[in-house]
Amino acid sequence: MSLTSLPLNRIEIKNNIEIHYAEAGVGQPLIFVHGGMGDWQSWAPQWEAFVPHFRCISYSRRFSSPNRNQLHSTAHSVVDEAEDFAELIDAWHAAPAILVGTSYGAYTALALALRWPDKVRALALTEPPVLPFADRVPGGQEAREAFERDVLRPSDKAFAAGRIDDAIGILTGGINGRDSEAMSEAGLAGRRRNAQAMRALALSSEAYPALDLQALAALEIPTLLLRGERTQAIHRAVSSALAALMPQTRTIEVPSAGHGVHRDNPVLFNAVVLRFLAAQPVALPDLGLASWT
Repeated sequence: MSLTSLPLNRIEIKNNIEIHYAEAGVGQPLIFVHGGMGDWQSWAPQWEAFVPHFRCISYSRRFSSPNRNQLHSTAHSVVDEAEDFAELIDAWHAAPAILVGTSYGAYTALALALRWPDKVRALALTEPPVLPFADRVPGGQEAREAFERDVLRPSDKAFAAGRIDDAIGILTGGINGRDSEAMSEAGLAGRRRNAQAMRALALSSEAYPALDLQALAALEIPTLLLRGERTQAIHRAVSSALAALMPQTRTIEVPSAGHGVHRDNPVLFNAVVLRFLAAQPVALPDLGLASWT
């Protein structure tokens, strides 16, 4: 059964925050965590490949559709998202779970793993935007400054002025590239549906905090870092920095893909992640796939 044909479940966590999610399959829990302007539907290209092997959950983060949570803070960040996620894992009785995240969802999953490693069995992360880390690699500071100047600050101003479509267009082009599928009318329509999630970050005083360097280096959870061959300079810089900070991880560059690897090249993304998990005896040793090479 396809992801979008499933009924949505609703759960409430702290402070009456509502979260919607879909679930299917049995076995080891695997939770998909979408990016900044995505929602529970973002993982449709992965659903039928993973559900036969796992108990799969795809949820909408706090400010994504169809959640109706109100934005009252100017300090919302990955810290809050990770706290939400920790509560959800407990409510779903899903610990320890395999976490598959992209973009801000990957950032959320990594922040959770550093703080609550006992809740996580394995990580597959695509381009977490830990922007302060860009400065750690050659050319990274320039890429970060250009991204902040040309993408984040103009989109923040557009959000503040109520020009939502302008903000979405600036962010989508700057994050994914102007020639990305994300810039299609269908792609932009989904991002309009989830504009509140990026507005929360636009209004935040620290939307992209650094993560603990010692904890990153010491993280023992099996981790796969993915990035797209055609990704933007800022994502390439942060991905390179993370790979150096987490030498125990496996890193792969996926061809024919930009920032949205799972969307741009789903067949290869699915195969790479499943093979990585098959190689982890603590995750699921009996996937019946070729071992990682």
